[in-house]
Amino acid sequence: MTRHFLLDTDLSPAEQAEVLALAAALKKEPYSRSTFAGSGAGRQTVAVIFDKTSTRTRVSFATGIADLGGAPLIIGAGDSQLGHKESIADTAKVLERMVAGIVWRTYAQAGLEEMAAHSSVPVINALSDDYHPCQLLADLLTIQEHKGTLAGLTMTYLGDAANNMANSYLLAGVTAGMHVRVAGPQGYLPDTAVVAAAKTRAAETGGSVLITTDAAAACAGADVLATDTWVSMGQEDEKAARLELFKDYALDDDALEKAAPDAIVLHCLPAYRGYEISASAIDGPQSVVWDEAENRLHAQKALLVWLVEQSAREAATGAPAPAVATEAAAAGAEASGPAARAPAQ
Repeated sequence: MTRHFLLDTDLSPAEQAEVLALAAALKKEPYSRSTFAGSGAGRQTVAVIFDKTSTRTRVSFATGIADLGGAPLIIGAGDSQLGHKESIADTAKVLERMVAGIVWRTYAQAGLEEMAAHSSVPVINALSDDYHPCQLLADLLTIQEHKGTLAGLTMTYLGDAANNMANSYLLAGVTAGMHVRVAGPQGYLPDTAVVAAAKTRAAETGGSVLITTDAAAACAGADVLATDTWVSMGQEDEKAARLELFKDYALDDDALEKAAPDAIVLHCLPAYRGYEISASAIDGPQSVVWDEAENRLHAQKALLVWLVEQSAREAATGAPAPAVATEAAAAGAEASGPAARAPAQ
């Protein structure tokens, strides 16, 4: 069975902990794994496809694949027949014979699902309109580094709560056993299906979900504050209206005053100071944004290694394999074990 990573809950809680533990290990020893070095015949290639512009995603995946002994093949929006002259299914059938993995930053989640359905090599969602699961692995790694744990922490996301980041914060956060709060204006809250899926996963892990229009209530006592741009690609014509709409959901000094005294600040970048986040928040002592950006590299390397190795194990056994009990995974599981705190209210 080939394992893909199309949305955050494609990893079980135990699997997520294992990937994060491996990421921490690879951060300490960046060249300790050579997953794509081949077996004497040279480097393996990983296709990295971009339908949208990118800085962190492109650099982190290209660097990570090279660190693992492979060759990243960067394919831009106009560089292939994908979605124009050739179907997604046919493209998948071609690529699987030439590359060891497919990483795709695109628009429609349905396209990623179709690619994965026809691919015998792992497919990774590097961002879609619905989810940004690789970013959340980096965020969770960053929180774990600074807080020592994930389970039991309260994480608040402010702003446009109907976007891919809000969806992934919900799903990934509760998978880690966190208490996730999402605050935005009416009409810009998460889809009910995503909220339902998050609540189902939270019931397994001891996490919880709060969806609200009350920014102050969402920030009260929170351990982690996160936000994202209010004006994403394709929304430039709506800028003035969106800035007015979201102004009460800024991650600023007022939000930090309501949070726990040792709360940390996250932003997936690019950031627009004075809009969704203040300069004092992103550049201040509680910001871990630059660690978060670096951790895209380490989290994605771990994900690539895990998907390839887990796919091989499951193919060999003909059934999903249990999480591997490595020393690193055990450390990660201990750090993200049973909830030590009640949700901050």
